[in-house]
Amino acid sequence: MTEVRMPITQSELFNQRIKEQRADVGDRRLDVLIAGCGAPSLIHLGREDARIVGVDEDLPRIRASMPGRTDLHSWALGDLRTVPVPPRSFDVVYVSFLLERVRHPELVLDRLLAGLRPGGLALLRMRDRSSAYGVCQRLTPSLVRRMFWRHLVPAGTVGPLPVVYHPSVSREGLHAFCLTRGLMVSDEILDSSGPAAARALGRLACAAVENVSSGRFPATHDEIGMVIRKPHNHFARLV
Repeated sequence: MTEVRMPITQSELFNQRIKEQRADVGDRRLDVLIAGCGAPSLIHLGREDARIVGVDEDLPRIRASMPGRTDLHSWALGDLRTVPVPPRSFDVVYVSFLLERVRHPELVLDRLLAGLRPGGLALLRMRDRSSAYGVCQRLTPSLVRRMFWRHLVPAGTVGPLPVVYHPSVSREGLHAFCLTRGLMVSDEILDSSGPAAARALGRLACAAVENVSSGRFPATHDEIGMVIRKPHNHFARLV
């Protein structure tokens, strides 16, 4: 596994891997599943280049944002443990800021990754529960988050969405998940995009958490990006 750090960005990494995946599938269109389609996407795909399907939880704020989406060919909202994901139907599954806000992340991720074709690519983007920003999110009551949301994020940003941060949604937890399912984490990148961290008050709060925890919860990043590959051979185990 290659751990990638700045100056390369998650967007550059993900789009490079998608470009490579496109070359592997030949002349046909890429089939792409975007899970967590309420969040802004880092991947650059035109409707003419790919068939793009979106899935997410059926939350009022997400449902209200969906009619304006022009980048998706179709979308479905519902319980992500049961939302229809045809098996072996997608070349790329992009999971964006979803796992940290669902209560059954391993079940959800199993269902999403079952939609990957052999040799397919999964791109995961999630908040790091062990970062200072993650700690701030976990400890801030939902009422307070709603009060300050519009002061911390650009206009039109969907949210605030639920915060769960199941213990399995961590760097170590996802590596263990992949190992037990014969998946390979080929790239990993740390980045920072948390809306509160972009404001002075948010930066002060994250710095305070880092200092109080003696660096256990760092303020240097707030999200983790992972590139995961599904082997061509169903019985292969990549380590």
